[in-house]
Amino acid sequence: MFDDDDDSVKGGLWGPGAAGFLAETASVIRFFSRLPVPRIGPGDDPLAVPDFSRSARVVPVAGAILALPSALCLLFLSLTFVPPLAQAVVAVIVLICITGALHEDGLADVADGFFGASTPERRLEIMKDSRTGAFGAIALTMGLLLKVVLLGALIERYGATGGVLGLIASEATSRTAMAWLWQALPAARPGGLGALCGTPEAGAVRVAALLAAIICLPLLLLMPFAAIVVALMLLVLTTVFAIRLAAAKIGGQTGDVLGATQQLTAVAFLLGLTSVA
Repeated sequence: MFDDDDDSVKGGLWGPGAAGFLAETASVIRFFSRLPVPRIGPGDDPLAVPDFSRSARVVPVAGAILALPSALCLLFLSLTFVPPLAQAVVAVIVLICITGALHEDGLADVADGFFGASTPERRLEIMKDSRTGAFGAIALTMGLLLKVVLLGALIERYGATGGVLGLIASEATSRTAMAWLWQALPAARPGGLGALCGTPEAGAVRVAALLAAIICLPLLLLMPFAAIVVALMLLVLTTVFAIRLAAAKIGGQTGDVLGATQQLTAVAFLLGLTSVA
């Protein structure tokens, strides 16, 4: 999968060892959440933004870690008589609190911008507006409803353990999809997220995809192999759709587009897991 001339091998994307990997993961978690992650080693600067040209490799690990508080809530609620759908609601609320609704805000902004204007310039202008319009409210509501219903279905079918594994895998794979889109498209506006944090290298995205696949392996303990395959296929198709749509609508990517991609692919992954009995 990785030949000797691949930058992901020779350029050190697998290095500089565990300390560097942990420092990058901590930096990415701080960037994507409100968690007060302490400094991890001398190479970790809590005030610095991640350099995603390299740190994109750790996004599935960061996504899985961000899902852990919600997973713990699910395990706790499974010991009570709280119904599966209510368990899913609590888990999604906890996840939103952890991330500060960062990606949900991106989904709402993209829906308003992409479908509320007819030119790329106007779409980008609307996306920068902090107010949420009708398209954004509808997209946000439908996205959250789908996530809650699908997670509840996983809990009902496979128990709390299935819900936990599905949630962790969806958060890991969806952030890998986000990194893929980020690497595939140029910045839609100068001075955007790419200028601040760099653009993921292709090798870093490949490493992220491998780590995401490893995180998905525990799903095999409870779910049919076909369901996992369908989930990954839907995630890939949704990412390709997002890449083409963003290219057509604004000629590239922004932070909002990345957040919307994470939300859409997470739902697509959960949908795939529930599509096969």
